[in-house]
Amino acid sequence: MDGTIRANIKQGIKVKVVQKQDQRSGKLTEGVVQKILTKSPSHHHGIKVMLESGIVGRVKEILK
Repeated sequence: MDGTIRANIKQGIKVKVVQKQDQRSGKLTEGVVQKILTKSPSHHHGIKVMLESGIVGRVKEILK
């Protein structure tokens, strides 16, 4: 599924996000969505979320 569309992302699902400081390297961090921070229905860089660990990043991958 596409991480740039807000409707695809729900609280409690597992995702991989890229944090602000990792954007150049493309390093992904895996976690569970606690909160969706982007208000618009889509964002070309990925929907911004907060993971249960407190990490904030943009969704690059939605895991099953």
